[in-house]
Amino acid sequence: MSPSPAAWTVLHREVASCRQCPRLAAYGAQVAQQRRKAFADEVYWGRPVPSFGDPRARILLLGLAPAAHGAHRTGRMFTGDRSGDFLFAALHRAGLASSPLSRGRGDGLRLRDVFITASARCAPPGNRPTPEEFAACRPFLLRELALLHRLRVIVCLGALAHRQLLAALRQRAPARFGHGAEFAVGGWRGLDCYHPSQQNTFTGRLTPAMLDAVLQRAQALAANG
Repeated sequence: MSPSPAAWTVLHREVASCRQCPRLAAYGAQVAQQRRKAFADEVYWGRPVPSFGDPRARILLLGLAPAAHGAHRTGRMFTGDRSGDFLFAALHRAGLASSPLSRGRGDGLRLRDVFITASARCAPPGNRPTPEEFAACRPFLLRELALLHRLRVIVCLGALAHRQLLAALRQRAPARFGHGAEFAVGGWRGLDCYHPSQQNTFTGRLTPAMLDAVLQRAQALAANG
């Protein structure tokens, strides 16, 4: 039996209201007040960012943390920055997203068979949560995994997401991060992908074709699971 929508609503509200990490709460408030010039007229979300996607998904995308002027601004994972533009274009090509563009929570975008979350839910200074901050967010990830009853594949977007997944599931397997690498984790299949950061996409370390191949493999694994 699938979890009720109310279970997701409760979890998302708890994420958005979380204040366990004072450093992150202070930084988030500062960013929301000192907005980037391009977004000076916008009201920032400015809180921990809930996960987003299809609650019946067989594929989970696990990222690092919200970008200060991306998801922290818009309130939706991978929305409002270049990383999200790259990712959602690929999801649309794979038939997993209703649109190649992700602009904000009210844009009507829908995901099919995929769910997006992150290892940390707050925008961190320097894009680096501390070990304690990662640990504080793990219960949210574990609750999401429990609610995703049809889940088959977890795609780790970056080495930090890979390590945090293993830490959350208390797995000490010798699974090392590598783009395209596959591994068993907690009864699911893990699949690694370079993070769609500007550093990776602008330098060609991660190309659209490479991301497409990962998503195609995730779909194949999900179908055969």
